[in-house]
Amino acid sequence: MRLASKIFLTSAIVIVVLAGVAGLSLRAIDRLASANREIVTRTVPALRLTAAAREAIEPLMRLEARAVIFGDPHYTSAWTERAAQIAEDLERLAGYAQSTWEKLYLREASAAFDAYRRVVARERALMQMGDQRGAANLTDGESRTLAERVEERLGALMSATHTRVLSVEAETARVEGRMWTSVLVALGAAVGLALLSAAVLSHRMTRSLAELASAAAAVAAGRFREPLVVKSRDEIGSLARSFNSMVRQLRQVEESRREFFATVSHELRSPLTSIRGAAELLREGIPGPLTEKQKRLTDIVSGSSGRLLRLVNQILEMSRLQAGLVELERSPLDLADLVDRAAEELHPLASDAGVTLECERIGTSFTYYGDVERLHQVVVNLGANAIRFTQAGGRVVTRVIDAGPEFEVQVEDTGVGIPADALPHIFEAYRQAHRERGGTGLGLAIVRGIAEAHGGRVTAESREGKGSRFTVLLPRS
Repeated sequence: MRLASKIFLTSAIVIVVLAGVAGLSLRAIDRLASANREIVTRTVPALRLTAAAREAIEPLMRLEARAVIFGDPHYTSAWTERAAQIAEDLERLAGYAQSTWEKLYLREASAAFDAYRRVVARERALMQMGDQRGAANLTDGESRTLAERVEERLGALMSATHTRVLSVEAETARVEGRMWTSVLVALGAAVGLALLSAAVLSHRMTRSLAELASAAAAVAAGRFREPLVVKSRDEIGSLARSFNSMVRQLRQVEESRREFFATVSHELRSPLTSIRGAAELLREGIPGPLTEKQKRLTDIVSGSSGRLLRLVNQILEMSRLQAGLVELERSPLDLADLVDRAAEELHPLASDAGVTLECERIGTSFTYYGDVERLHQVVVNLGANAIRFTQAGGRVVTRVIDAGPEFEVQVEDTGVGIPADALPHIFEAYRQAHRERGGTGLGLAIVRGIAEAHGGRVTAESREGKGSRFTVLLPRS
């Protein structure tokens, strides 16, 4: 099965389980939303109307008494308006009552209120006939009884509505509890299934990738001999087969490279050495005296062949370092003395450029176990670069520091500096920050290769127009 199919199948199973969880959750949420909507849209307005009607009964009775006692038509008009509002509220409550008890209490309250209104109508008739005493007797007797019954029935209606709300809330709590239980169980199953599937799939993938990584590390160290055993038919299996093919080709390339190094070393270096030697003999007048013109020509031949020989040596050195073919000849040495000797070698170059060359030591013990010639080459390469990029009157400092677990060999200058965009690439082969000043772009790459061959590293700090500092860090052990 392809890797994409495995991942899709695992994901599909998890998605199906999660979709089921989502369906259960949505269903439960719909029920909760419905219950809450019922409370908000029906129960709360019903309680509000019931409370308003019940609280209006007492003021209505006071208006009734004042109308009878004072015979003021304003009280009568106010009572009529209040009574009409209560009657309207009771009619609206008919649309909110749901339980049997609510409907019963509402009917009783409405019937009592209708009877109360009829009694008040009789009171008004008696008042018109001048029988104020009879109207007052109705107010204190039958009218008050009916009004109190309306209040009592509305109170019972509020209690019934409140009881229904509590019942709905209890049911909602039960639904919520069941929902959470179902969701947690389903989520637990989904997470468990997802973790199990992911563990199985990732174990197989990481095992194969670990084998590939181990093989790649072995190839980098030059120890890979046997091809990987490919069992799977997915993309990782294809990658392993491609890796085996790549290793075969790398082995062929490595053999070709070694043959090329041997050929170049013999075919280029020997003729160039002979040319340079012959030019030196001619310049010294061994075959016979030369004219001034002949001397200039031999100087040109000698200088050009020398530069070409140095270039060939640098290219071969860089190639060996990149291929890991350089074998260090380690021996005990004093880094401070090594830096001093390199500085002595650089003094003529610094004097010709008008640059001050200084040496500094920070620490007391500088004993190191390394390749003397190659470390000497590191200091000379860095120092020559620093002198070339420092103007006359400038300063170059070679410094060795005992930094505890590491030694630091620094070359610092007050030269032109390195542009910020070029600084990250200066240790790459054939890369130059200032092409107009010449050079092959191999010196710093060789410095990095030698430092890494010693188990160390090299860093660079620079500010354009202010100078640069290169630091080679060599582990003490």
